[in-house]
Amino acid sequence: MLTSEENRTLTETGPGTAMGEVFRAYWQPVLLARELEVDGAPIRLKLLGEDFVAFRDTSGRVGIVEPRCSHRGASLFFGRNEACGLRCAYHGWKFNVDGQCVDLPTSEADTAERQKAEATIRALKVTEYGDIIWAFLGDGEAPPLPKLEFAELPASQRFVSKKFQQCNWAQAVEGGLDTAHFSYLHAGISEGQKTSLLGRMDINEPPPIARFRWLVEDGIPKFTVLRHGSGLVLGASRQTDDSQLYWRITQFMMPNHSLAPNTFPGETCQGNSWVPIDDRSCWVFCFAYQLERDLSQSERDRLAAGQGIFAEVDEDFVPLRRRENDYLLDRDMQRGSNFTGIHGISEQDAAIADSQGFIADRSRELLGQTDLGVVRFRRIMLQAVADRLAGKAPHGSNNAEAYRVRSGDAMSGCDATLPEVLEQRFGQYAGSSIE
Repeated sequence: MLTSEENRTLTETGPGTAMGEVFRAYWQPVLLARELEVDGAPIRLKLLGEDFVAFRDTSGRVGIVEPRCSHRGASLFFGRNEACGLRCAYHGWKFNVDGQCVDLPTSEADTAERQKAEATIRALKVTEYGDIIWAFLGDGEAPPLPKLEFAELPASQRFVSKKFQQCNWAQAVEGGLDTAHFSYLHAGISEGQKTSLLGRMDINEPPPIARFRWLVEDGIPKFTVLRHGSGLVLGASRQTDDSQLYWRITQFMMPNHSLAPNTFPGETCQGNSWVPIDDRSCWVFCFAYQLERDLSQSERDRLAAGQGIFAEVDEDFVPLRRRENDYLLDRDMQRGSNFTGIHGISEQDAAIADSQGFIADRSRELLGQTDLGVVRFRRIMLQAVADRLAGKAPHGSNNAEAYRVRSGDAMSGCDATLPEVLEQRFGQYAGSSIE
């Protein structure tokens, strides 16, 4: 449980807020690269409570600039993206991707040259990485870009998309770090009894199949949370049919990235980045990748259709099942085959996160033993605020290599510790400087 003041600190990311300053110390994913076309239409963009306009110029460079023309304040969203710049539709003032005014057609030549420097508008530092456009919203020199493994792989081995979510960024993140809910939220129903996603199962299935039954049968996983160079690694162990433990291992990387569990070796890895639009909504960037092979077209099609952490979305990346339509909750399905009555793991997660309100009131919570990961997430984020206020770089912001981590599932003996499991399963990708 947090105090009301701590909750405000955790959730508010707008200009001048403490957590906003933390987020502005890191690069943020802001658009899919495919959203911007050369000389195409500008896109309105809101990040951390600030408004911008994004465009891709004639040479392919991306600009993210403040939307206000420095002449009369008209919105550059209505501008013309042409000849390596965004030209205001009001009087034709033109700005490049760096925010520099390169043409003032309403001024005499000598006057225009004097005014150009004064007419410069704010432009974010921008780069493209892993089929995603990243921006740095802070002042001064940008830190190194985090070395996330999906972005380091060839494009043929990854798939990226995004989805809109109508709640505060922090409660969306907490849903991704809470593996205990798999025993309920993502379960099936058969003859009134909770079952696995795959229905009723035998006890002779191999671990990649049996795990779905273990998730349902053991609703009290044992959590271990360790800190490393870019964030936290969360291990949750469950009982199996014999003396072994089944581990689901999640990675959290500062300030808003996670790698999901539920992958054995050879399976497709998945992860998310939660980027605040404002304090009541966020973009969730979703990425899936294979470590050793290309993704097939059928795999890409399933992900685009909303498999796993991905959602089925419209052309604006708004989920088809969302707050306004109660996520198309089907009570008949809830009684007969699906614990929630909501189709899709992503949509089930969103429904529960959104149901807590646009900004959850954590001062009224009653936490239990399976909430350790959530508690540690809040602690590391509030510590980042304290570090920032003390003039220190927040955790991981200057350590790009520390983001080379992996998550997934593992089997171990009943006496194994999380560091032992991490070393055996991931080796150098467990997380640097584990504490």
